[in-house]
Amino acid sequence: MTTIVQFENVGLRYGTGAETLTDISFSLQAGSFYFLSGASGAGKTSLLKLLYLAQRPSRGVIRLFGEDAVVLPRERLPGFRRRIGVVFQDFRLVPHLSTWDNIALPLRVAGIADAEIERPVREMLAWVGLAERADAKPATLSGGEQQRVAIARAVITRPEMLVADEPTGNVDPDMADRLIHLFGSLNAIGTTVVVATHDLHLVSRIPTAQMMRLDHGRLLDPTGALRYPPPRGEP
Repeated sequence: MTTIVQFENVGLRYGTGAETLTDISFSLQAGSFYFLSGASGAGKTSLLKLLYLAQRPSRGVIRLFGEDAVVLPRERLPGFRRRIGVVFQDFRLVPHLSTWDNIALPLRVAGIADAEIERPVREMLAWVGLAERADAKPATLSGGEQQRVAIARAVITRPEMLVADEPTGNVDPDMADRLIHLFGSLNAIGTTVVVATHDLHLVSRIPTAQMMRLDHGRLLDPTGALRYPPPRGEP
């Protein structure tokens, strides 16, 4: 497999305080699925910010798509970020735009003509089950519907990697299972998926996934096939 992300002894410090992340080293393989777990405050969101280039590390090496992301010139950042889809915990939908226009937004930002936008937006609406809510504004959507809009917006550009920060934190268990299924479907067509979650019940839904665990800013068990819960008789 091709290595799509590599962290080597990465540290992250905000201001002059203690490090939020310390000596983080791991590799992500193209086309794989990863769960990132850890207690609140363990550093999950900070690690994801490094992954989607919203934050630069205080030290260490980050290689992304074969290039050194730490020294990447600012003018090249937008191109790299378009290769990464991001699903935020708080959705971040544009409130005055419809479902259709929120999903279409990344294509318009990329300069794609309206005539070429209609088909992919319709496909995304069908994929997330919101074809009948295309004209609805975010305020009229349920939490689960808003999250599905956010997912569709994140993947409409067919990113090489999808990063999701607690994507099931604001939805009921049935919707959480549906969202994880959507991520699994995306992974099945080759997208590398990284999902931060505190809900270990969900990780059993993707039996081939890898688990990464953060504890007080340090990464534990960065590789290995995921088994949850353990087979009967094991601790």
